Amino acid sequence: MAPPHCPVPSLSSYFPTAVSSSNLRMQKVSVLLFLAWVCFLFYAGITLFTSGFLLTRLELTNHSSCQEPPGPGFLPWGSQGKPGACWMASRFSRVVLVLIDALRFDFAQPQRSHMSGEPPVSLPFLGKLGSLQRLLEIQPYHTRLYRSQVDPPTTTMQRLKALTTGSLPTFIDAGSNFASHAILEDNLIKQLNSAGRRIVFMGDDTWKDLFPGAFSKAFFFSSFNVKDLHTVDNGILEHLYPTMDSGEWDVLIAHFLGVDHCGHKHGPHHPEMAKKLSQMDQVIQGLVERLKNDTLLVVAGDHGMTMNGDHGGDSELEVSAALFLYSPTALFASTPPEVSRFLHAYSAVTQDLQVKKLHRLQNLFSKASADYQRLLQSPRGTEAKLQTVVTELQQFLRGARAICIESWARFSLVRMAGGAAILAATCFLCLFASQWATSPAFPFYHLLLIPVAWALAGATLYVGLLTTTRLKLDLVVLGAVAAAGSLLPFLWKAWGSWRSKKFLATLLPIPGPVLLLLLIRLATFFSDSFVVAEARATPFLLGSLIMLLVVQLHWEGQLLAPKLLTVPRLGSSTPTGPPRHSGAYALRLGVGLLLCTRLAGLFHRCPEETPACHSSPWLSPLASMVGGPAKNLWYGACVGALVALLVAVRLWLHHYGNLKSPEAPVLFVRWGLPLMALGTAFYWALVSGAEEAPPRLRALVAGASLVLPRAVVGLAAAGLMLLLWKPVTVLVKAGTGTSRTRTVLTPFSGPPTSQADLDYVVPQIYRHMQEAFRGRLERTKSQGPLTVAAYQLGSVYSAAMVTVLTLLAFPLLLLHAERISLVFLLLFLQSFLLLHLLAAGMPITTPGPFAVPWQAVSAWALMATQTFYSTGHQPVFAAIHWHAAFVGFPEGHGSCTWLPALLVGANTFAAHLLFAVGCPLLLLWPFLCESQRPRKRRKPPGAGAEARFRPEEEKDEEPLMEMRLRDAPHHFNAALLQLGLKYLFVLGVQILACALAASILRRHLMVWKVFAPKFIFEAIGFIVSSVGLLLGIALVMRVDGAVSSWFKKLVLAQQR
Repeated sequence: MAPPHCPVPSLSSYFPTAVSSSNLRMQKVSVLLFLAWVCFLFYAGITLFTSGFLLTRLELTNHSSCQEPPGPGFLPWGSQGKPGACWMASRFSRVVLVLIDALRFDFAQPQRSHMSGEPPVSLPFLGKLGSLQRLLEIQPYHTRLYRSQVDPPTTTMQRLKALTTGSLPTFIDAGSNFASHAILEDNLIKQLNSAGRRIVFMGDDTWKDLFPGAFSKAFFFSSFNVKDLHTVDNGILEHLYPTMDSGEWDVLIAHFLGVDHCGHKHGPHHPEMAKKLSQMDQVIQGLVERLKNDTLLVVAGDHGMTMNGDHGGDSELEVSAALFLYSPTALFASTPPEVSRFLHAYSAVTQDLQVKKLHRLQNLFSKASADYQRLLQSPRGTEAKLQTVVTELQQFLRGARAICIESWARFSLVRMAGGAAILAATCFLCLFASQWATSPAFPFYHLLLIPVAWALAGATLYVGLLTTTRLKLDLVVLGAVAAAGSLLPFLWKAWGSWRSKKFLATLLPIPGPVLLLLLIRLATFFSDSFVVAEARATPFLLGSLIMLLVVQLHWEGQLLAPKLLTVPRLGSSTPTGPPRHSGAYALRLGVGLLLCTRLAGLFHRCPEETPACHSSPWLSPLASMVGGPAKNLWYGACVGALVALLVAVRLWLHHYGNLKSPEAPVLFVRWGLPLMALGTAFYWALVSGAEEAPPRLRALVAGASLVLPRAVVGLAAAGLMLLLWKPVTVLVKAGTGTSRTRTVLTPFSGPPTSQADLDYVVPQIYRHMQEAFRGRLERTKSQGPLTVAAYQLGSVYSAAMVTVLTLLAFPLLLLHAERISLVFLLLFLQSFLLLHLLAAGMPITTPGPFAVPWQAVSAWALMATQTFYSTGHQPVFAAIHWHAAFVGFPEGHGSCTWLPALLVGANTFAAHLLFAVGCPLLLLWPFLCESQRPRKRRKPPGAGAEARFRPEEEKDEEPLMEMRLRDAPHHFNAALLQLGLKYLFVLGVQILACALAASILRRHLMVWKVFAPKFIFEAIGFIVSSVGLLLGIALVMRVDGAVSSWFKKLVLAQQR
């Protein structure tokens, strides 16, 4: 079909309307405000639940001193009065701490010789720290190698806090890995400074934020660029040996990052890991050669890494770190009693430790201390007594750790219940209001007055209560009270409907099969096994829903053109158009969708809980590939996917005539999008071969790696601004035609006086434009009035949505690995097929009401979740793509923390954003599919204007497509509101199920490993999706306002 464009006739009269333009504008504003208020209710519930579920521990500001003994009685070590001694005599005068980030225990473990008949184990990381093995064999009394079992979360900042303070990291602190804050509680660095020790640091700049001003000399290097394997390590080596030789230090700390960054970039099985560990071995060997007799060398890892090179969770590989000790003199061990004093001080401040357990631990410690003192007074005691003391102290330490974990994992059940109640009430509100929105009595104009009044009343009452009781204001509780207050009028209305017969139908408007699939999905959130396997369960549910749609369409005989139940203002309904689709058409769409779902599943990342699963190698960047031909082949495939995506979008826009206009947004789509694709392809070529570039070109490559991503993002931002400025890009051709003036009979005459007049006559104008263009209007010999040809009006809303989604997709694609471009291509193709399948059976009623079925909304939300997993993500911190923070910022962000967090968040929740912004397409696409075949026009009986039309003018009726939505602006706004509420309901019940699962299973073994991360990711995903949904609906309303302005100018020009 040719792109619709046609002359605009002159109009002499219009139908009256009872709605003013200001009221229509208020309807649009009310829809956005209502959806924003619903989102606020969800946010308040999430925040209140989070404040009761993810508690942070209390940090004590107490600091130890040499004058205050660690326990009751005298110091057993007899160190009082000795120079440089505090609680015990100093064994070493100097310490060199080499912290190798992510040094897993098996990286340092000696490589064992394989048994006869067994194949040799050849892994890149085995046996590369040969100096440790040689020292263990040659000097066994001077060396120790331990497996350090660290406490999760295994992120660097939390591990540094644990290493320097001796306390346990908490789960909520994992979010602070972007912004490290100074440690206030007692710590090793502060004690060394108090003792007058000179501390020299070099390496990870996280220490600068944790211990500001604590070092006598420091060499900090940016730590967050996970793609850079050498800058930090080489900077340390530049200062390490000169500092040791100078002797101007007592404690030397070197924090190397190359091993950790190599794991993030390549994984532990890459040859680069062998090179990096060999470099660390040379560093250790050089330090050993320079050590003096009074110096202790400590080589430690802060955490381990998974098989993929990530960390942050509590898997065995992540919590297993290496700890190596060496000194030219013999080593010995001792156990200070500081833990007992910490328990005493903490219990006095918080009063939340169990008294019986605390008393039992104190008795155990007193007994162990007494046994130890007797052993010191009688050194001839047997070794069995010493072992008894060691066992008692170990029991004490384990008990202290367990009681602290239990205390710091204490939940606020009141806040959790309140948050879950607000979430449940808001979900019910979405369900109730989505049914109410299509009724003629829906109060658009006074939509928020009553809820806002109740919210202000609740907040005022809460503030007044705090003022009376002199309690501290809690913003979280204040927001929750305001949210609960604003919900009361709707809950009251729902209670009034409880006794009505229609309440159950209002409460459960979702079709049975869709409701069953939704309940199955929500039930899986209560099982850790299903949460872990959600990446495989979601495509299954999506495929089941697709097959259900195909079977349902065929069974109900709805495989037709969209059902046009046209009801003119002055006539009766128009019969439905002829059938367009057969069962084979829907079957082809269904098979195509299932095939795309299956192909997208090939890009999967295995959870760490399933060791038998193997992650897709296609998720890794091209830079990690070894071998030029394979890398070049994959690069060609990625660029091909990029070009295919661009060509598909341009062909779609060209098919509907959206590339004809000379306006700036259309010119940008024609030339700006290819430039963005070209910049993306060049950037991929640079980053995939940066390490292979000649030395003389590396500066140029680094500069281009900085400029190209920013240029692509800048072009995308410019395109979005142009589109918002002129969202209606219609090609207009003016000239003197020969067509006769077109007249429509109405009770009133004159130009349009309101926005509603325009909204009513726009579909008629568009139909007349199409008829005049195809030569179906009567032509006379007299000179006709000015004739205007216009393009793209039938797809004006969808064209803007598709363009915006394409402009968003390019920057988001830059944040992913190159081969994810294939997933983005599948995403657009899968969305296209699903929209066509849903449009095949969705009825269109004119002039309304319009509605999107629950099947469509549920399938759209499931596809967003499936794309989240297909882009290599998992709802765990270890699977976060940290490399996205350095796209366009290869040298880091300095002290800025929000920008890297924004980039990583955009990478993680790209699928949520794209599907939420594109959600209005579910409403628009059935109207767009109307263009596939013209329809016969029947004369409406009783119409007074029928005498003005000739019989030959009534043969065919060209489809109005999306212009039908403007025939009933009230129903158009109501449909957008209903669609937004349905989408928020589907997302809201997911976050509600996650909250209930986390609260009910809060004592489950996997709560911090599975349920808590799932809740956090679902909560952030909901926030991103809700914001994207508001932006998508606001864009449709912006286009609608621009269409009205365009037609108003056109009609005024005709009148002149």
